[in-house]
Amino acid sequence: MSTQPVLCLQLLANRKLEPGAIKLRFSPGDHNTLLPFVADERFLAFAHSFPCVIATENASDFSPELFKALKDAGCHPTPQGSFHNSDENAKPVLPPHVEWLSGDWYLNPPQKVSDNQAASHSLSLKLLQLVAQDADTCEIETVFRQDPVLAYHLLRLVNSLGAGVGRRISSFSQAILILGRQQLKRWLNLMLFAANRDDFRTAMLMARVTLRSRSMELLAKAGGFDRTEQDQAFMAGMFSLLGILFAKPLSDILTPLKLNDSLAKAVLSNEGKLGRLLLAIKKLEQADETGLSELFDEFQLAPEAYNLVSLEAHQWMLNAIHDKSGASDA
Repeated sequence: MSTQPVLCLQLLANRKLEPGAIKLRFSPGDHNTLLPFVADERFLAFAHSFPCVIATENASDFSPELFKALKDAGCHPTPQGSFHNSDENAKPVLPPHVEWLSGDWYLNPPQKVSDNQAASHSLSLKLLQLVAQDADTCEIETVFRQDPVLAYHLLRLVNSLGAGVGRRISSFSQAILILGRQQLKRWLNLMLFAANRDDFRTAMLMARVTLRSRSMELLAKAGGFDRTEQDQAFMAGMFSLLGILFAKPLSDILTPLKLNDSLAKAVLSNEGKLGRLLLAIKKLEQADETGLSELFDEFQLAPEAYNLVSLEAHQWMLNAIHDKSGASDA
């Protein structure tokens, strides 16, 4: 029986520097084994909910049958001239003919931090410490009163991703009551990326951290981690990008949080089972296929399982950045 090629999804920004499309690529192999996957209702729903593009010069990388199936599913062949790559430490300026932007430009520190950003960072770091230390609700609410935008982004995020409660959450105290402290920690930390004002990196950075966190959690589940380890995998993915968010050394940010030893070592030095999973994800984000080998060999994952996890993680990310309700949390 042939093994499925691996689905590689690359998030692209539009001209507004916001998530705008997904570029599709598959690893070598028998592409016809992917035909049931492309016909799956989950892939079809994904392809219809967000632009999926295929670089026309890569058309020969697909079998004719798969290329037709992708187009029938709603994926768009796109000429190379529509793409532009940037890794520069500056706000990208796209040529007039370019539609989609790739690259890691949003992972570079900002050239200049505005007064508003500095104030927001200060409050956000304070909030991060309070949440990590299980501070009293009244202490956390005090921070939100100083910056209502933070509260707005928290409620927007919780409602967009869905809390599984069947109704909208309309206040911070209600969020605490319904979600419980453990789940609230997740939303509060993720909210920090969404609420970073006056920063052109925010939209893409939010998408990246959401995707990394959810991918970590789902891969941990597929790899046989228990529920506590799955939750730690999500948090590891999120914490690993805090240094980029705040433009500070990651160790300086994490030390005051007093994370448990295994989580801290995983994030700071990729140690332990959780750290190796994080390292594999980082390699995949850089198109380093050794990350796949590590996932498949060490965590006993099959390409078929990985493809479904990747698709689900990207759909969850889209729900977060497009404020769609009804997404379920694992």
